[in-house]
Amino acid sequence: MSIEVKVPQLPESVTDATLVTWHKAVGDAVRRDENLVDLETDKVVLEVPAPTDGVLKAISITDGATVTSGQVLALLEPGEAPAEVPALVSPPAAEPQVPLQSDGASAGESAEKAGPAARRLLEEHGLAASDIRGSGREGRITKADVLDHIGGGSQVAAGLEYEAPAEAESGSGAVSRAEQRVPMTRLRARIAERLVEAQHTAAMLTTFNEVDMTAVMELRARYRETFQKKHDVKLGFMSFFIKASIEALRRFPLLNASVDDTDIIYHEYFDIGVAVSTDRGLIVPILRNAEAQSYAEIEKTIADYGARARSGGIGMEELTGGTFTITNGGIFGSLMSTPILNPPQSGILGMHAIQERAVVIGGDVKVRPMMYLALTYDHRIVDGREAVQFLVALKELLEDPARLLLQV
Repeated sequence: MSIEVKVPQLPESVTDATLVTWHKAVGDAVRRDENLVDLETDKVVLEVPAPTDGVLKAISITDGATVTSGQVLALLEPGEAPAEVPALVSPPAAEPQVPLQSDGASAGESAEKAGPAARRLLEEHGLAASDIRGSGREGRITKADVLDHIGGGSQVAAGLEYEAPAEAESGSGAVSRAEQRVPMTRLRARIAERLVEAQHTAAMLTTFNEVDMTAVMELRARYRETFQKKHDVKLGFMSFFIKASIEALRRFPLLNASVDDTDIIYHEYFDIGVAVSTDRGLIVPILRNAEAQSYAEIEKTIADYGARARSGGIGMEELTGGTFTITNGGIFGSLMSTPILNPPQSGILGMHAIQERAVVIGGDVKVRPMMYLALTYDHRIVDGREAVQFLVALKELLEDPARLLLQV
């Protein structure tokens, strides 16, 4: 008797999802818990696993369709799948489904070390999981790890591969004017909606300062190896900025508050959002009660979020809420920017690239590693004085990290 594969219960406040891509075709053998299809909501990509071993008998929903909780996606014939199974029912897609190549030994090895998105790439490129070093928790291989191994990923949006137009032959004089129309992913559309919402509802203003990173860089260099050996994670800059931001937010709580109609909600906890760039767009996973986390715990959480975000493994509950956001454009080389608020938060801190610049210290010109900081705030509840003083406090804490320990 066939088993129905249904859309799982969608997260609260999410009414529907978009079917991004099938990982199996009709007639393919599947294993229990193997990912069959990806569903994209406004914030995350959900995986629909096979409920049991068997053969995919029929597919009722094609790529790009909108689905709701409980809707039947496919039929699965349970049992031990034979080596080759003819297609029983053709999927009603405009284009034929392409089955993935599989190998019993390599697939089993991949299943242990790699996530579903990574497994698919391994199979497509004929790679073994043992050839790749995983950056995820407990050595788990992520999609980003596979892409790094093969030297970069393809340009993919919502399961549709974007193929750049071929360049004109040298000397032919031909000029390409080709265009391609690709629909926004659900995530990209939601990002666009929230950015426009922020500009329409908040009175955003940005103030700037700069910080001398000498002390933090020297501290990292001094304890980098010891920290990594003890905690099994690298000591990055972000943990310093999160700790310093929390201390500055304690002094200026309006930047950790939010607006609800005509009320101001003061949060007595610090749920810090850290912006992460993925191939589907920017997402902001939340470090809950970051004030209670150590430097090592913060670095481990950020590393885990980054790996799972790139492989599509972030859950909706990890993206909701947040009282303050930090975004680091410096990893892409940005020297200065004006970040946009993440509603309903009243503040967002922008980090930027570290550059050696000549600065005057005690009447002498010295070369120091400097970073510009940008704070965008909601001027409806935060005055310029608080915003400027917040950045000054952040600067003082980072230029003298001992203040973080003594909270002075």
